[in-house]
Amino acid sequence: MRRCAVVRSFDLVTAGRIGVDIYPLRTGVGLEDVETFGKYLGGSATNVAVAAARYGLRSAVVTKTGADPFGRFIRRALRGYGVDDRFVGTSEHLPTPVTFCEIFPPDDFPLYFYRFPKAPDLDLHPEDFDHDAVRDAKIFWVTVTGLSAEPSRSSTLEALKARGRNGITVLDLDYRPMFWDSREQARGWVRQALDHVTVAVGNLDECDTAVGTRDPREAAKALRDKGVQLAVVKQGPKGVLAVDDSGEVEVPPVPVEVVNGLGAGDAFGGALCHGLLAGWETARIMRFANAAGAYVAGQIACSDAMPTQAQVLGKLGEAQGV
Repeated sequence: MRRCAVVRSFDLVTAGRIGVDIYPLRTGVGLEDVETFGKYLGGSATNVAVAAARYGLRSAVVTKTGADPFGRFIRRALRGYGVDDRFVGTSEHLPTPVTFCEIFPPDDFPLYFYRFPKAPDLDLHPEDFDHDAVRDAKIFWVTVTGLSAEPSRSSTLEALKARGRNGITVLDLDYRPMFWDSREQARGWVRQALDHVTVAVGNLDECDTAVGTRDPREAAKALRDKGVQLAVVKQGPKGVLAVDDSGEVEVPPVPVEVVNGLGAGDAFGGALCHGLLAGWETARIMRFANAAGAYVAGQIACSDAMPTQAQVLGKLGEAQGV
Protein backbone atom coordinates (compact mmCIF):
# COMPACT_ATOMS: atom_id res chain seq x y z
CA MET A 1 0.00 0.00 0.00
CA ARG A 2 1.14 3.53 -0.75
CA ARG A 3 2.50 5.41 2.27
CA CYS A 4 3.18 9.10 2.65
CA ALA A 5 6.54 10.12 4.10
CA VAL A 6 4.89 12.09 6.91
CA VAL A 7 1.77 10.78 8.66
CA ARG A 8 0.00 13.42 10.67
CA SER A 9 -2.27 12.62 13.60
CA PHE A 10 -5.92 12.37 12.58
CA ASP A 11 -9.01 13.39 14.49
CA LEU A 12 -10.84 10.42 12.97
CA VAL A 13 -9.79 7.27 11.18
CA THR A 14 -12.60 5.03 9.93
CA ALA A 15 -12.29 1.56 8.44
CA GLY A 16 -14.71 -0.29 6.23
CA ARG A 17 -17.17 -0.08 3.42
CA ILE A 18 -16.66 2.13 0.39
CA GLY A 19 -18.23 2.18 -3.04
CA VAL A 20 -20.35 4.10 -5.49
CA ASP A 21 -24.01 4.82 -4.75
CA ILE A 22 -26.24 4.89 -7.82
CA TYR A 23 -29.42 6.62 -6.73
CA PRO A 24 -32.50 7.23 -8.88
CA LEU A 25 -33.34 10.84 -9.61
CA ARG A 26 -37.00 9.86 -9.72
CA THR A 27 -38.59 8.74 -6.47
CA GLY A 28 -41.63 6.62 -5.76
CA VAL A 29 -41.05 4.14 -8.59
CA GLY A 30 -39.16 0.88 -9.00
CA LEU A 31 -35.74 0.76 -10.64
CA GLU A 32 -37.28 -0.83 -13.73
CA ASP A 33 -39.00 2.50 -14.43
CA VAL A 34 -36.07 4.81 -13.63
CA GLU A 35 -34.15 6.34 -16.53
CA THR A 36 -31.77 8.77 -14.83
CA PHE A 37 -29.49 8.23 -11.87
CA GLY A 38 -27.01 10.20 -9.78
CA LYS A 39 -23.57 8.83 -8.93
CA TYR A 40 -22.23 9.47 -5.43
CA LEU A 41 -19.50 8.36 -3.07
CA GLY A 42 -20.92 5.79 -0.67
CA GLY A 43 -20.27 3.29 2.09
CA SER A 44 -21.08 3.79 5.77
CA ALA A 45 -17.54 4.13 7.13
CA THR A 46 -16.69 6.47 4.26
CA ASN A 47 -19.76 8.63 4.77
CA VAL A 48 -18.91 9.04 8.46
CA ALA A 49 -15.44 10.31 7.48
CA VAL A 50 -17.01 12.73 4.99
CA ALA A 51 -19.53 13.93 7.59
CA ALA A 52 -16.75 14.55 10.10
CA ALA A 53 -14.69 16.47 7.55
CA ARG A 54 -17.64 18.85 7.11
CA TYR A 55 -17.01 20.01 10.69
CA GLY A 56 -13.33 20.61 10.00
CA LEU A 57 -12.09 17.35 11.49
CA ARG A 58 -8.98 15.72 10.00
CA SER A 59 -10.39 12.41 8.78
CA ALA A 60 -9.11 9.42 6.82
CA VAL A 61 -10.54 6.05 5.80
CA VAL A 62 -8.86 2.65 5.69
CA THR A 63 -10.37 0.70 2.82
CA LYS A 64 -9.83 -0.61 -0.71
CA THR A 65 -11.31 -0.13 -4.16
CA GLY A 66 -10.91 -1.97 -7.43
CA ALA A 67 -8.43 -0.93 -10.13
CA ASP A 68 -11.12 0.64 -12.29
CA PRO A 69 -12.75 3.99 -13.15
CA PHE A 70 -15.04 3.82 -10.11
CA GLY A 71 -11.96 3.45 -7.92
CA ARG A 72 -10.50 6.58 -9.48
CA PHE A 73 -13.80 8.39 -8.92
CA ILE A 74 -13.75 7.42 -5.23
CA ARG A 75 -10.28 8.81 -4.63
CA ARG A 76 -11.13 12.06 -6.37
CA ALA A 77 -14.37 12.35 -4.40
CA LEU A 78 -12.63 11.73 -1.07
CA ARG A 79 -10.08 14.45 -1.75
CA GLY A 80 -12.87 16.79 -2.83
CA TYR A 81 -14.61 16.28 0.51
CA GLY A 82 -11.37 16.86 2.43
CA VAL A 83 -10.92 13.21 3.48
CA ASP A 84 -7.36 11.86 3.38
CA ASP A 85 -7.09 8.92 0.95
CA ARG A 86 -3.57 7.73 1.85
CA PHE A 87 -4.95 4.51 3.39
CA VAL A 88 -7.16 3.63 0.41
CA GLY A 89 -5.59 0.60 -1.25
CA THR A 90 -6.38 -1.29 -4.44
CA SER A 91 -7.47 -4.89 -4.97
CA GLU A 92 -6.39 -5.62 -8.50
CA HIS A 93 -8.64 -8.69 -8.84
CA LEU A 94 -11.87 -7.25 -7.41
CA PRO A 95 -14.23 -4.61 -8.89
CA THR A 96 -15.23 -1.49 -7.01
CA PRO A 97 -18.72 -2.19 -5.64
CA VAL A 98 -21.81 -0.24 -6.61
CA THR A 99 -25.05 0.06 -4.67
CA PHE A 100 -28.45 0.85 -6.13
CA CYS A 101 -31.44 1.92 -4.10
CA GLU A 102 -35.13 2.54 -4.63
CA ILE A 103 -36.67 5.53 -2.92
CA PHE A 104 -40.19 5.22 -1.57
CA PRO A 105 -40.55 7.95 1.07
CA PRO A 106 -41.05 8.16 3.95
CA ASP A 107 -39.64 4.83 5.16
CA ASP A 108 -38.99 2.32 2.35
CA PHE A 109 -35.53 2.44 0.75
CA PRO A 110 -34.57 -1.00 -0.62
CA LEU A 111 -30.84 -1.45 -1.22
CA TYR A 112 -29.24 -3.63 -3.88
CA PHE A 113 -25.56 -4.32 -3.22
CA TYR A 114 -23.31 -5.39 -6.09
CA ARG A 115 -20.27 -6.61 -4.17
CA PHE A 116 -19.30 -9.72 -6.13
CA PRO A 117 -17.30 -11.92 -5.96
CA LYS A 118 -16.22 -9.96 -2.89
CA ALA A 119 -15.93 -6.27 -2.12
CA PRO A 120 -12.40 -4.84 -2.01
CA ASP A 121 -13.19 -3.28 1.38
CA LEU A 122 -13.42 -6.82 2.78
CA ASP A 123 -9.98 -7.60 1.32
CA LEU A 124 -8.21 -5.67 4.06
CA HIS A 125 -5.06 -7.36 5.38
CA PRO A 126 -3.17 -6.45 8.57
CA GLU A 127 -0.57 -4.49 6.62
CA ASP A 128 -3.34 -2.28 5.17
CA PHE A 129 -3.81 -0.75 8.62
CA ASP A 130 -1.21 1.80 9.65
CA HIS A 131 -1.22 0.91 13.34
CA ASP A 132 0.59 4.12 14.30
CA ALA A 133 -2.16 6.17 12.64
CA VAL A 134 -4.83 3.98 14.25
CA ARG A 135 -3.30 4.33 17.73
CA ASP A 136 -2.73 8.08 17.38
CA ALA A 137 -6.16 8.98 16.00
CA LYS A 138 -8.43 10.73 18.48
CA ILE A 139 -11.29 8.53 17.24
CA PHE A 140 -11.03 5.13 15.54
CA TRP A 141 -14.33 4.01 13.96
CA VAL A 142 -15.03 0.47 12.73
CA THR A 143 -18.18 -1.26 11.55
CA VAL A 144 -19.84 -4.63 11.96
CA THR A 145 -19.81 -5.05 8.18
CA GLY A 146 -16.02 -5.07 8.38
CA LEU A 147 -16.30 -8.19 10.56
CA SER A 148 -18.46 -10.10 8.09
CA ALA A 149 -15.67 -11.76 6.05
CA GLU A 150 -11.98 -12.55 6.03
CA PRO A 151 -9.39 -11.12 5.85
CA SER A 152 -11.12 -7.90 6.93
CA ARG A 153 -12.51 -9.52 10.09
CA SER A 154 -9.17 -10.61 11.54
CA SER A 155 -7.42 -7.45 10.35
CA THR A 156 -10.03 -5.20 11.97
CA LEU A 157 -9.89 -7.10 15.25
CA GLU A 158 -6.09 -6.93 15.19
CA ALA A 159 -6.22 -3.16 14.67
CA LEU A 160 -8.66 -2.81 17.58
CA LYS A 161 -6.41 -4.85 19.84
CA ALA A 162 -3.38 -2.79 18.81
CA ARG A 163 -5.25 0.41 19.69
CA GLY A 164 -6.12 -1.01 23.09
CA ARG A 165 -9.18 1.18 23.78
CA ASN A 166 -6.95 4.22 23.46
CA GLY A 167 -8.87 7.46 23.06
CA ILE A 168 -12.36 7.07 21.61
CA THR A 169 -12.91 3.76 19.79
CA VAL A 170 -16.32 3.32 18.13
CA LEU A 171 -18.11 0.23 16.87
CA ASP A 172 -20.92 1.03 14.45
CA LEU A 173 -23.36 -1.87 14.90
CA ASP A 174 -24.39 -1.75 11.23
CA TYR A 175 -25.70 -5.31 10.96
CA ARG A 176 -26.79 -6.05 7.38
CA PRO A 177 -28.23 -9.58 7.06
CA MET A 178 -27.18 -10.01 3.42
CA PHE A 179 -23.51 -9.95 4.48
CA TRP A 180 -23.85 -12.76 7.06
CA ASP A 181 -24.93 -16.40 7.19
CA SER A 182 -27.02 -15.70 10.30
CA ARG A 183 -27.59 -13.22 13.11
CA GLU A 184 -26.00 -15.72 15.51
CA GLN A 185 -22.81 -15.80 13.44
CA ALA A 186 -22.63 -12.02 13.50
CA ARG A 187 -23.32 -11.87 17.24
CA GLY A 188 -20.25 -13.93 18.08
CA TRP A 189 -17.89 -11.64 16.19
CA VAL A 190 -19.58 -8.45 17.36
CA ARG A 191 -19.10 -9.49 20.97
CA GLN A 192 -15.40 -9.98 20.34
CA ALA A 193 -15.14 -6.48 18.90
CA LEU A 194 -17.05 -4.98 21.83
CA ASP A 195 -14.20 -6.00 24.11
CA HIS A 196 -12.02 -3.36 22.43
CA VAL A 197 -14.29 -0.31 21.98
CA THR A 198 -15.41 2.59 24.17
CA VAL A 199 -18.51 3.63 22.18
CA ALA A 200 -21.19 1.49 20.49
CA VAL A 201 -23.89 2.93 18.22
CA GLY A 202 -26.83 1.07 16.71
CA ASN A 203 -30.57 0.81 16.21
CA LEU A 204 -32.78 -1.69 18.02
CA ASP A 205 -32.31 -4.45 15.45
CA GLU A 206 -28.54 -3.94 15.47
CA CYS A 207 -28.50 -4.02 19.26
CA ASP A 208 -30.37 -7.33 19.09
CA THR A 209 -27.53 -8.68 16.98
CA ALA A 210 -24.91 -7.33 19.37
CA VAL A 211 -26.37 -8.25 22.77
CA GLY A 212 -29.54 -10.27 22.15
CA THR A 213 -32.24 -7.79 23.14
CA ARG A 214 -34.35 -5.10 21.47
CA ASP A 215 -35.30 -3.41 24.72
CA PRO A 216 -33.35 -0.13 24.56
CA ARG A 217 -32.41 0.09 28.23
CA GLU A 218 -31.52 -3.57 28.48
CA ALA A 219 -29.41 -3.21 25.33
CA ALA A 220 -27.61 -0.16 26.69
CA LYS A 221 -26.91 -1.96 29.97
CA ALA A 222 -25.60 -5.04 28.14
CA LEU A 223 -23.29 -2.88 26.04
CA ARG A 224 -22.06 -1.08 29.14
CA ASP A 225 -21.49 -4.41 30.86
CA LYS A 226 -19.11 -5.25 27.98
CA GLY A 227 -16.99 -2.26 28.97
CA VAL A 228 -18.49 0.27 26.54
CA GLN A 229 -18.36 3.74 28.08
CA LEU A 230 -21.05 5.29 25.87
CA ALA A 231 -23.93 3.20 24.50
CA VAL A 232 -26.11 4.92 21.89
CA VAL A 233 -29.38 3.19 21.01
CA LYS A 234 -31.43 4.61 18.14
CA GLN A 235 -35.14 4.02 18.70
CA GLY A 236 -36.62 5.39 15.48
CA PRO A 237 -39.71 7.53 16.21
CA LYS A 238 -38.96 7.33 19.94
CA GLY A 239 -35.67 9.15 19.52
CA VAL A 240 -32.23 8.21 20.83
CA LEU A 241 -31.20 6.77 24.17
CA ALA A 242 -27.62 7.34 25.32
CA VAL A 243 -26.10 5.93 28.48
CA ASP A 244 -22.65 6.76 29.88
CA ASP A 245 -21.01 7.17 33.28
CA SER A 246 -23.11 10.27 33.99
CA GLY A 247 -26.39 8.42 33.52
CA GLU A 248 -28.90 8.22 30.70
CA VAL A 249 -30.37 10.81 28.36
CA GLU A 250 -33.18 10.36 25.88
CA VAL A 251 -33.82 12.92 23.16
CA PRO A 252 -36.70 12.99 20.68
CA PRO A 253 -36.23 12.83 16.91
CA VAL A 254 -36.06 15.98 14.81
CA PRO A 255 -39.11 16.24 12.51
CA VAL A 256 -38.28 16.05 8.81
CA GLU A 257 -40.04 15.36 5.53
CA VAL A 258 -38.04 12.31 4.54
CA VAL A 259 -36.71 12.12 0.99
CA ASN A 260 -34.11 9.37 1.44
CA GLY A 261 -33.32 7.97 4.88
CA LEU A 262 -30.24 5.98 3.89
CA GLY A 263 -27.54 8.50 4.86
CA ALA A 264 -29.09 9.70 8.11
CA GLY A 265 -27.22 7.22 10.32
CA ASP A 266 -23.85 8.18 8.82
CA ALA A 267 -24.61 11.87 9.32
CA PHE A 268 -25.47 11.02 12.93
CA GLY A 269 -22.10 9.29 13.23
CA GLY A 270 -20.08 12.20 11.90
CA ALA A 271 -21.93 14.59 14.20
CA LEU A 272 -21.36 12.24 17.14
CA CYS A 273 -17.61 12.37 16.46
CA HIS A 274 -17.71 16.16 16.28
CA GLY A 275 -19.56 16.47 19.58
CA LEU A 276 -17.33 13.98 21.38
CA LEU A 277 -14.17 15.77 20.31
CA ALA A 278 -15.69 19.14 21.21
CA GLY A 279 -16.28 17.84 24.75
CA TRP A 280 -20.02 18.53 24.72
CA GLU A 281 -22.33 16.99 27.29
CA THR A 282 -24.11 13.87 26.09
CA ALA A 283 -27.56 15.41 25.71
CA ARG A 284 -26.20 18.18 23.49
CA ILE A 285 -24.34 15.65 21.33
CA MET A 286 -27.49 13.57 20.83
CA ARG A 287 -29.61 16.57 19.89
CA PHE A 288 -26.99 17.75 17.42
CA ALA A 289 -26.52 14.28 15.91
CA ASN A 290 -30.28 13.81 15.57
CA ALA A 291 -30.52 17.09 13.68
CA ALA A 292 -27.64 16.12 11.38
CA GLY A 293 -29.40 12.86 10.57
CA ALA A 294 -32.67 14.67 9.92
CA TYR A 295 -30.93 17.12 7.60
CA VAL A 296 -29.56 14.32 5.39
CA ALA A 297 -32.85 12.39 5.48
CA GLY A 298 -34.37 15.36 3.68
CA GLN A 299 -31.93 15.02 0.75
CA ILE A 300 -31.48 12.49 -2.08
CA ALA A 301 -27.74 11.87 -1.69
CA CYS A 302 -25.69 10.74 1.30
CA SER A 303 -22.11 12.01 1.01
CA ASP A 304 -23.05 15.13 -0.98
CA ALA A 305 -25.67 16.04 1.63
CA MET A 306 -23.52 15.85 4.77
CA PRO A 307 -24.14 19.15 6.57
CA THR A 308 -21.93 21.82 8.08
CA GLN A 309 -22.36 22.84 11.70
CA ALA A 310 -24.32 25.92 10.62
CA GLN A 311 -26.74 23.75 8.63
CA VAL A 312 -27.26 21.40 11.58
CA LEU A 313 -27.89 24.30 13.93
CA GLY A 314 -30.36 25.67 11.38
CA LYS A 315 -32.23 22.35 11.38
CA LEU A 316 -32.26 22.40 15.19
CA GLY A 317 -33.64 25.92 15.10
CA GLU A 318 -36.44 24.83 12.77
CA ALA A 319 -37.36 21.99 15.12
CA GLN A 320 -37.44 24.35 18.08
CA GLY A 321 -39.43 26.98 16.19
CA VAL A 322 -36.61 29.52 16.38
